[in-house]
Amino acid sequence: MVYLDFEKPLADIEGKAEELRTMARKGEGAVDVEKEAAALDRKSADLLRDLYKALDPWRKTQVARHPNRPHCSDYIQALFTDYTPLAGDRAFGDDHAVMGGIARFNDAPCMVIGHEKGNDTKSRIHHNFGMARPEGYRKAIRLMDMAHRFGLPVITLVDTPGAYPGKGAEERGQSEAIARCTMKCLEIGVPLVSVIIGEGGSGGAVAFATANRIAMLEHSIYSVISPEGCASILWKDAEKMRDAAEALRLTAQDLKKLAVIDAIIPEPLGGAQRAPADAIAAVGVEIAAMLADLKGLKPADLVKDRRAKFLAMGSRGLAA
Repeated sequence: MVYLDFEKPLADIEGKAEELRTMARKGEGAVDVEKEAAALDRKSADLLRDLYKALDPWRKTQVARHPNRPHCSDYIQALFTDYTPLAGDRAFGDDHAVMGGIARFNDAPCMVIGHEKGNDTKSRIHHNFGMARPEGYRKAIRLMDMAHRFGLPVITLVDTPGAYPGKGAEERGQSEAIARCTMKCLEIGVPLVSVIIGEGGSGGAVAFATANRIAMLEHSIYSVISPEGCASILWKDAEKMRDAAEALRLTAQDLKKLAVIDAIIPEPLGGAQRAPADAIAAVGVEIAAMLADLKGLKPADLVKDRRAKFLAMGSRGLAA
């Protein structure tokens, strides 16, 4: 388990409990080590509950970025069957930061698209840390077109710090690709539901999350810019990221109040990284509920519903 900065006291307690159990396995120690370890377990459980009872926005940002959180590939493997990956944008190449293809969800055909960050150094480099290039967004456009043509609902799983800002990406039309992907989300006449499973950063996230229904995991974040980027622009000091995180209103709880998202998916105590299977199952339940809510709507009504949702943003929450 990777521990975040604010979890260091928890790491000490759980580490001591594991040391005692290691001693017991080796037959060392004259005291009842299992009893002491159980007492430490209770203490760590209480501390974990206290730590996660009221996380501030910066700590939620840290949890959303936790390397052990389940990634897009984990959700696809657990929730979807008959997944057939589709690659390439038919213009430049394939972007490994974006994965997608035809699959079955609850035995019904669908199109699933998401950002993949990778889970170790090699795979993170391969997937460019979930930061899509123009060909990634153009691949998503191609898959959405296919879903529209065959009447397949589209499910997107968002987990990106933002679109890749490199020179090559800009040369290949990064902003245009993001804009066209966002526009495609507004145009397709099939149900489109989106879940923010980790980070929802900038236009790179909006391009996948311009959906009929949007849900966020309890400790995920969704914002126009990263806290560090915001702090660098506003205060010329990236170390003021805590203040930026507070001001950005990037938590699921704030965004639900502002009507930017429709639902918050509860996470296991300590975050999705502590019980990935439970978190994935909860996401599956919410996806099923969102699709059921849209079932039976005609293509024109789905488009109208989606457009109305985004035109209405800003009419409540802070504006109220």
